[in-house]
Amino acid sequence: MNKIKQVLAGPWVPPELGKMPYFWLLSLGYLGWKYFYVTPGPLELSLLALTLAVFVPLYFASYWARGWQVLACMGAGCLIGAVWARWNVGAATFFIFACAMAARFTDFRRAMLAIGGVIALGLLASLQVRHGQMRFIFLMPLLTAGLPVGMGAFMDARLRRSRQELVRKQEEVEHMATIAERERISRDLHDLLGHSLSLIALKAELARKLVHRDAEACAREVGDIETSARQALAEVRAAVTGYREKGLAHALAGARASLAAADVRLEEKVERFALAPAAENVLALALREAVTNVVRHAGARRCSVSLVLEHGVAVLRILDDGRARSEADIRHGNGLSGMRERAQSLGGRLALRARAGLELELRVPAGVST
Repeated sequence: MNKIKQVLAGPWVPPELGKMPYFWLLSLGYLGWKYFYVTPGPLELSLLALTLAVFVPLYFASYWARGWQVLACMGAGCLIGAVWARWNVGAATFFIFACAMAARFTDFRRAMLAIGGVIALGLLASLQVRHGQMRFIFLMPLLTAGLPVGMGAFMDARLRRSRQELVRKQEEVEHMATIAERERISRDLHDLLGHSLSLIALKAELARKLVHRDAEACAREVGDIETSARQALAEVRAAVTGYREKGLAHALAGARASLAAADVRLEEKVERFALAPAAENVLALALREAVTNVVRHAGARRCSVSLVLEHGVAVLRILDDGRARSEADIRHGNGLSGMRERAQSLGGRLALRARAGLELELRVPAGVST
C-alpha cells in the first residue's frame, strides 16, 4: 500500500520538465473527434477507458525509459494505435506520441530511424481504415505532425541535456576553484606559521636561558615573543582573506629578526623596483619559507639574500653556508612544493642547488597582475 502511495505521489515525469508533459495529454482528445457524429456504445466506451488507463502510465513511464525500454514504449504505443485504427481514426495520436518518445534517445541517427519506423507502422495501420476519406483523416496528423513533433522533442531533450551538462561543468569548476583556494590558504598558512613559530621558539629558548642571568634581556625577548605572536595572528588573518598589506618589506624585516635571533649573519642586497601584487606576494612568502628553512634545518652561520630585476623578471636568490652538499640533502616538503606551485602559477620557476650550502633561486615576472 505504501509503495502504491509513493508511485501515485510522483513525480511522474522528471521535475525539470515542468508541467508541459501533462499538457500534451490533451492531444488524446483527438480520439473524441469521432463521437461528435457517431454515438459510442457501452463496449466501445469501456474499451476506450481501458486503453487510456493503459496508455497514460505507459506515457509517463517513457520519460524514465532508457535504451531498449524506449523502443518497448514506442512499440506499445504503435500497437495501441494499430488496434484502434480500424475503429477510430483519432488513433493516429498514439503514433504521434510514439514519435515524441524518440526524444529519450541520445543519438540523433537512432532517434530519426525510430521516428521513421513509427511513421512506417502508421502507414501500415492506415490500411485497416476502409474509407479513403477516413484514411486521409487518419494519415494527415501523422504525416504532418509525426516527424516535426519527434524532431522537436528530440532537439528539446538534447538542449536540456546540454544545459544540465553545462551546469555540472560549472559546479565542477566551482568545486575545483574551492579546492585550489583551500590549497592556497593551506600553503600560505604553512609558510606564515612556520616562519613565525620558528621565531617564537627561538625567542622562547633564548628567554629561558636568560631568565636567571639577565632579567632585563629576558623581558625584552618575552616582549618580542608577544609581538611576534600578534604579528603571526594578523598574518594568518590576512592569508585567509588573500590580502597582503605589508608584502615584501615586512617579509624582509621578519627575515632579519629571525636570522638575528638564530645568530646567523645576514648579507642583504635588495633592489627597489615596482612589483605586481601577485609577484610581491609570491616573493614574500618564498623569502619567509626559505629563511625558516635556514633557521630550522640548515645549521648555517651566514645567509645572503638578493633581489634584482633582470629583463622584467624579479629574481630572488637566497644562499646559506649550511650542511647541504648534494640534492639528497634537500628536504622537499610542503614549503618548497608550495613555493614552486605559486611561482608556476605566475609563469615563474624555482631552482635549487646544493653545493657549499643551499642556493635557492626564484624567478617571477615582475609585471604579472592579479
